[in-house]
Amino acid sequence: MSTNFHRRVLSWFDKHGRHDLPWQRDITPYRVWVSEIMLQQTQVATVIPYFERFMTRFPSVQALASAPEDDVLHHWTGLGYYARARNLHAAAKTLVDDHDGAFPRSVDQLVELKGIGRSTAGAIAAIAMGAHAPILDGNVKRVLARHNAIPGWPEQTAVRNRLWEIATDLTPKTRTADYTQAMMDLGATVCTRSKPRCDACPLAADCEARTQDRIKEIPGKKPRKAIPVRTVTFHLIEDGAGAVLLEKRPPSGIWGSLYSFPETQDDQPLPALSAARLDPHSKRSLAPLRHTFSHFHLDISPLVYRGAAHDLVAESDRWLWYPLDGSVQVGLAAPVKKLLQALAEH
Repeated sequence: MSTNFHRRVLSWFDKHGRHDLPWQRDITPYRVWVSEIMLQQTQVATVIPYFERFMTRFPSVQALASAPEDDVLHHWTGLGYYARARNLHAAAKTLVDDHDGAFPRSVDQLVELKGIGRSTAGAIAAIAMGAHAPILDGNVKRVLARHNAIPGWPEQTAVRNRLWEIATDLTPKTRTADYTQAMMDLGATVCTRSKPRCDACPLAADCEARTQDRIKEIPGKKPRKAIPVRTVTFHLIEDGAGAVLLEKRPPSGIWGSLYSFPETQDDQPLPALSAARLDPHSKRSLAPLRHTFSHFHLDISPLVYRGAAHDLVAESDRWLWYPLDGSVQVGLAAPVKKLLQALAEH
């Protein structure tokens, strides 16, 4: 392996690394865990205010475990990939019920918790427990792939396995926590996807991708597929008293356990909603909008109606008259929140 790799990384980190992120203060396994889950596919700048609000509301694993799911999802609203929040909540309950609220101290035990993969487990063990555990998040994959000129998409099994071997060999037995944070910082701030700052990189001298002029092609990109488009009609039913009807989605699937508007496919008519009466003369359309998931586009056509009184919706665990002043805290998908804001402004 490369000479003095970890020493160069740590020396760079001491001078140029990030040392004042919220989760780097008062380090505990719980705080590291929540930050690592939030940082999956999400930028640090976006995560910081969410992390701080989350910690204020759920300061401990016990507080998170005992909280209603709607409250957890409300504090996740806007971060996306809501399965992360549901898994976080489920794992917190497991920690309290089966481990007396204490985190297991081995990577193998940590990965048994819902939503925790090998890299996240390694980060918790290394940063919060001082264990000798490698990580391999997206930033670290990029650094190691370029430094060793490993071609191919890092999520391909052979490529990923090779990167894990390298990560394990390079992770030092001392200052493991600092090294772990340093590698994530190096990938996030220097060895970036586009326009990496090789002149500021402590590993530039023996970076094989740089030597071979292959920085732009390594790591390889995910094979592209045509993204399909789905269409849906959202039915926004107002009660005339400052509330709109929302339906809680099933616990699995897209926007699982979040509240959304009643919907139909394409232009199908709206089925009867617990005998709700709609004013046919109140129907109007809002501007369509597109929401893009990782694997498809969702084109939404919003229709607004004046609806019936509150007592006509009997299934309180499924239906909610949501006040447009936002005084009820539940989990909302991004396009739902956007449309509610449009209704409130109107």
